[in-house]
Amino acid sequence: MTSSSLRLARIRQDLDLLSRLQRGIEKEGLRVDAQGRLALTPHPPALGAALTNSRITTDYSEALLELITGTHSSVESLLQELEETHRYVARRLEGELIWNQSMPAELPPEADIPIGWYGTSNSGMLKHVYRRGLAYRYGKRMQCIAGLHYNFSVPDRLWDLIGIEGISLEHQRSKGYLALIRNFTRYSWLLMYLFGASPAVSRSFVGDIPHRLQEFDADTLYLPWATSLRMSDLGYQNKAQSDLQLCYNDLETFLQRMYTAVTTPWPAYERLGTHQDGEWIQLNTNVLQIENEYYSSIRPKRGTNRGERPATALAERGVEYIEVRCLDIDPWSPVGIRAETARFLDAFLLFCAAEESPFFPDNGHCPVSKGNFSTVVREGRKPGLVLKRDGEDISLREWGEELIDRIRPYAELLDDAAGHKRHALALDQQLQKVRDTELTPSARVLHAMREHNLGMHDHALMLSRQHHDTLAQGPMEPELLQRYEDEALASIAEQRAIEEADTESFDEYVARFHAALRAP
Repeated sequence: MTSSSLRLARIRQDLDLLSRLQRGIEKEGLRVDAQGRLALTPHPPALGAALTNSRITTDYSEALLELITGTHSSVESLLQELEETHRYVARRLEGELIWNQSMPAELPPEADIPIGWYGTSNSGMLKHVYRRGLAYRYGKRMQCIAGLHYNFSVPDRLWDLIGIEGISLEHQRSKGYLALIRNFTRYSWLLMYLFGASPAVSRSFVGDIPHRLQEFDADTLYLPWATSLRMSDLGYQNKAQSDLQLCYNDLETFLQRMYTAVTTPWPAYERLGTHQDGEWIQLNTNVLQIENEYYSSIRPKRGTNRGERPATALAERGVEYIEVRCLDIDPWSPVGIRAETARFLDAFLLFCAAEESPFFPDNGHCPVSKGNFSTVVREGRKPGLVLKRDGEDISLREWGEELIDRIRPYAELLDDAAGHKRHALALDQQLQKVRDTELTPSARVLHAMREHNLGMHDHALMLSRQHHDTLAQGPMEPELLQRYEDEALASIAEQRAIEEADTESFDEYVARFHAALRAP
């Protein structure tokens, strides 16, 4: 019996643990006006305070809504909560709607794009100044890109069943999740092929950025075989980040490199300084202002206490879950993701956790995996596309079919635990995409634009209007509506209380925030 078969057999003997998988979603979406132009209005008060509302906040741009679910033991309840939040928001966006595409709507001049505002408290200003720094470092247009983050965790019992050892539960858990991340890094190109849905961008978004895009029409640029331009070098990329090579072989090395990045000055940022005209413009002049600035397709995560740094929490209590960050918004789903996508992700991530996951060579670097990912992002639907595996060429189709065959036993385990066949069906749907590129979301986007004779902006606006009407007119129980309204009001009161309770200057607060970072 192979090691893979042995692990599967052990999990099958304890199927109940698969009913305790946990998943959550953070879904971004720009507020736009009725013509699809970026909303320049403040975060709507009816949605509560972005600083303190646990369900509805903003991410980077003031117009970039982020809708957050709790953790769920089923895909059905997860998407139900996400839809309920979308319905509430749709009812409260007066004259505006959510842009249901990853690449931005029609943008105003760079100077007019609003940065997220979280009030006058020290904690709110820290979030705002961090985003000012991002604007200086990457440009404000980048702060309007939207995605969907999928959080995932497994019961601790799984690590015992698949033979992950550790000197403590925290150590064992961290080793297990880092092994998952290594496999994810090897195989995440498949997610970009299957779910990438941003093959085109508005010409106004690109501006003067050097590019090799082709003209789709007067207002739209694209790459004919691209799957996700959001995850290409048009996204959050710069020289400082491109030189940063984190390691997922062990948590200690990962944290050491992260610590180095958030404490090492970068010459271009030093020239900017932290202040202009007496105001803060960035939190520091280091490669990364804070840990979350590192733009990656997956992150090891751990819940933090108020004022606690993410790296310190990871160092002290280990990894708690992982966050998948490479998913585009599904343009045809009112909530940005379909149930079959979530079910495939669960099977894929369980596969990544349970399968053998060798260390990356060369001090933890993985250039081949990154190269495969980049290739699929830019030309994943190219006929006969070849990737690299173990030093050999392999076609995307052949490797994709092999991977889905390897994932299938885990989908069947999830189905057996749930008492249905929906995970296997989700796999079958993705297998059809591997065999026919025209079924992929990126191909469907381009096909629909040509069919309707619409550019990227007008096509996305058409779908966004349809979704807005579906959500705004859909049913919502009065009790549920009241709960969302009460939470919004409570969050405004909580923000006000935080502002009134501040007793130190912002300079002192920033210094204390930096001091909270501990060397690993």
